[in-house]
Amino acid sequence: MGQTGPVTSGSVPTRILIAKPGLDGHDRGAKVIARALRDAGFEVIYSGLHQTPEQIVATAIDEDVAAVGLSSLSGAHLTLFPRVVELLRQKDAADIIVFGGGVIPEADVGTLKEAGLAAIFGPGTSLGEIAEWVRVNVATP
Repeated sequence: MGQTGPVTSGSVPTRILIAKPGLDGHDRGAKVIARALRDAGFEVIYSGLHQTPEQIVATAIDEDVAAVGLSSLSGAHLTLFPRVVELLRQKDAADIIVFGGGVIPEADVGTLKEAGLAAIFGPGTSLGEIAEWVRVNVATP
């Protein structure tokens, strides 16, 4: 990826929250994404399993993140992902970019984007592609 220092917005590394909403107990992919973004120079916070949308939004605001990456393998993405976006808007934090990934049917991608998600990354998306998307769409001041 060629990045040697932190990806910054000003003088502070860009902070990204990776979160697992709902009852999905599979977090290997989320941890892999968190590590890849960290290795690409971002400051990454991982929220852990079984987070409610309310907990995710509170953490995003408390940690002053620029973006939230949501991961779902449970099939609840159409409910949980838009709820995070909605709560961020309600908390006057709509400037926090939300992206998602996991096992998301292609037919649901448009619905999620209409709900305010900036991007959806499905199985097989390279770590480099995700890091570059974050660099271009989140880290740019």
